[in-house]
Order: sequence, then structure tokens, then C-alpha cells
Amino acid sequence: MQAESMSGAPLWIIGLMDLLGAPGAGIAVALENLFPPIPSEVILPLAGFAASTGQMNLFAALLWTTAGSVVGALALYGVGALLGRDRTGAIAAKLPLVKVSDIEKTEAWFLKHGTKAIFFGRMIPVFRSLISVPAGVERMPLPVFTLLTTLGSALWNTAFVLAGYFLGANWTEVTAIVSTYSKIVLSGAALALLAFIVLRFLRRSRCSGARGTARQATTDRQPASHRTPTP
Repeated sequence: MQAESMSGAPLWIIGLMDLLGAPGAGIAVALENLFPPIPSEVILPLAGFAASTGQMNLFAALLWTTAGSVVGALALYGVGALLGRDRTGAIAAKLPLVKVSDIEKTEAWFLKHGTKAIFFGRMIPVFRSLISVPAGVERMPLPVFTLLTTLGSALWNTAFVLAGYFLGANWTEVTAIVSTYSKIVLSGAALALLAFIVLRFLRRSRCSGARGTARQATTDRQPASHRTPTP
């Protein structure tokens, strides 16, 4: 690859593609699924640019990057399956501000909307990796999970590989756009988490106040002879 066109790309990704070609791009995408901070918005358009220079075949780039997405997703599905529903619930129940009812609601939501979540989740930064874990916990049928993951990944990967292919040396323009998209998604998730924490604290405070009022009312209703004397 031309060195002047590689600014913004981690050296290890460039090295994988230089050494292995399209399979190297697939390995990089698989690792991106397992370690979300690795930027797919760099890997995919960079693979497209490499295809435009003739370093790799365009169809091979599409095939291998999609295969890498599926392999990474299956690994995280396996993590969820190993954890299982009971163990995951036990771990979550120990987290501060998390209730068993929250886990049950999440489980019910996933059972109802899981197929859509797997398909469309492949197009949302960070969540495209994490969504595979609850699929494994709930033991979504593996053929269904694999098919939905393949279709969603193929759409996402094709869009960005082709963008890099047609933009050529200007492939980093794709990275800038997707980086903004990722920041918006992550900011929304952070705000949602903050809102959850604030609401949970407020609800806990109201419940504590209501229990204290109820205890005081019960004490006030007791005859004086039944009250515990104050030392």
C-alpha cells in the first residue's frame, strides 16, 4: 500500500493486509468483534482501498471481512452460551442498582425482538459485538443467529468496503463520517445509562422515604403501653 495514503490506519492492520491480503482483513475484522475499540471504520474502507490498488480482489475482500465478522460474533455467542442464563443473572444481580426484574425484562425483550436486534445490531458500533452475548445466553438457534449475523455484517461491510474502493486514496473520508456516527451512538448510550442511574436513585430514595413514613405511622397508631420506651 502507498504510505502517504495510510495515515490514520494502525500499523498492525496495514501489516496484516500487506502480509495476507484479504484474509488479513478478515482476521482484523474478527478481532474488531472481540475487541470493540479496534476500529472497523478503518479496517473496512482500508480493505476497499487495497482492492482498488490491486493488492487484493474486491470480492475476496467482501467475503473475508464478512467471514471475519461472523467468526468474531460466534466467539462471543459462545461466551454467552458458556455463561448461561442462571450465571449471567447471578452476576447481574450483584451489580449496583440492578434488580432481578431488570434481568427478566431484558430477557423478555430479547426473546421478543432478538432476531431484529441481531440483524440491525450488526450496523451499530460497539453494540454489534455485545449483542452476540445475550444471543448465546438465550441460546438463540445457531443457524438463525449465523444467518442474521451474516446478512447484517454483509450489508455493513459491503457499504464501507465499496466506499473505500471507490474513494481510493481518499478512503479516510469514510472513517471521519463513521467516527462521528460512532460518537453519536456512544453519547446516546451514555446518556441513557446516566438517566437509568438517576431514575433508579430517585426511585430508591422515594421508596426509602415511604417505608420510613409507614413505620412512623404504625408507631403512632400503637397504644402508648405497647410502645418501646425511649431511653
